[in-house]
Amino acid sequence: MRLLLFSLLLLTAGPVVAQTGYRIDFKVDGLKDTTAYLGYYYGESTFVKDTAKVDSKGQFVFEGKKALDQGVYFLVLDKTRLFDFVVSGDQQFSLATNTTDYFKNMVVTGDQDNKLFFENMVFNMERHKEAEPFIKVLQDSALKDDQKKAAREEFNKVNDKVMAYQDGVIAQHPATLTARIFKANKPIRVPDPPKRADGSIDSTFQLKWYREHFFDNFDLADDAMIRMPRPIYQQKINEYLDKLFVPQPDSLKKAISNIVSRAKKNQETYKYSVWACVVKYQAHEIMGLDEVYVNLYDTYFATGEMNFWANDKMRKNLKDAADRMRKSLVGKPGANLIMQDVNKSPRSMYDIKNKYTLLYIFDPDCGHCKEETPKLSSWYKKKKYDLEVYAVSLDTSMAKMKEWIKTMDMKWITVNGPRTYVGPVQDLYDCATTPSLYILDNRKKIIAKKLPVDKVEDFLQQHERVEKAKAARKL
Repeated sequence: MRLLLFSLLLLTAGPVVAQTGYRIDFKVDGLKDTTAYLGYYYGESTFVKDTAKVDSKGQFVFEGKKALDQGVYFLVLDKTRLFDFVVSGDQQFSLATNTTDYFKNMVVTGDQDNKLFFENMVFNMERHKEAEPFIKVLQDSALKDDQKKAAREEFNKVNDKVMAYQDGVIAQHPATLTARIFKANKPIRVPDPPKRADGSIDSTFQLKWYREHFFDNFDLADDAMIRMPRPIYQQKINEYLDKLFVPQPDSLKKAISNIVSRAKKNQETYKYSVWACVVKYQAHEIMGLDEVYVNLYDTYFATGEMNFWANDKMRKNLKDAADRMRKSLVGKPGANLIMQDVNKSPRSMYDIKNKYTLLYIFDPDCGHCKEETPKLSSWYKKKKYDLEVYAVSLDTSMAKMKEWIKTMDMKWITVNGPRTYVGPVQDLYDCATTPSLYILDNRKKIIAKKLPVDKVEDFLQQHERVEKAKAARKL
């Protein structure tokens, strides 16, 4: 059940205006002779911006020569967050309250946005109290749906009051951050698909429409959305990419381009949106999406687009990761490996003529390798598919490799990685963690990577079904 009623922490205010610095005066009855801190949210983190001394009357001031970035800020005392308030366009104002009830007793002077903020806090608390008895009924698992009907209707009435209140703020104060937050959280209503002349409908209409209008209520160029108690900016990006697009590199690259083009109007949101996507795809769980990370690096960092904030060390780390990934992307040809076997004879991976080649990169001292290798050995002996394993030991010790072949009963081709004729395997395949398992087809194209051993058979079954379907469509 979506409770639109309680958005208590997402209320802010004000358009940007030319103003010199900030000055926020506080008077909090009940506080005295201590130190207060001005904190703010940024994504999923919080930071301290300023410090002030509280006098014997509970009075203190935060001030600075440079205007604060818009967003939700909070007051901290003894490592405890006391209450949130708004910093937006008007940054010369005062807040007076007492420790009995910070919100109900709040008096705002000089800032319409904070008046809206605290008025809404009080309004929401009242609606929450009004809705409580209905919520208890709706959450009672012992009751049947028809027994909850009256409570649901009453709850919806309360919820309608909240939505009407928010709509009123949006209509009367459209430029305020409060209105922008309300709008950003309003669900997009997808229209019914139109009927064709023959009475049929386009089953893809609603998805296409939703993709096009997903950000109608959310301004990706509004950096105040980054400084919220809830990381709504990141959540919007995740929802858009995860729910509206298949996890396939080409589709996601286009979707990210749409996000960034909207965010680019503001340097802060430009930086944040790109970085949020970099973090999202740098170590993604879904196979093949490392291509998205490589594309992000090439588009926004290799070109110098992000030089306005990314330092040399960061750019180098991102480059190293991208270069490591790009050499072994799914769908690309895998590099040939030529290394010595236990007899010190060169063995070429490209000499394998089976339908599939499993490249298995391991380290004899790796604990996880000790778990995965026996599984692979047992599965390999069943010979369900036309395949061969080309296993690469990363340890320089030939003696360790021989012992592993014997202990793990490895009947496939095993070679010593450091004894190479083509360079280190780490420069040709992304194997920062071990074991790393790649599947290559008969043309040595990489069709899967970083699979756990117990998922190999499932992948091959699915791959062969897809290939048969493709072949059938060509007939």
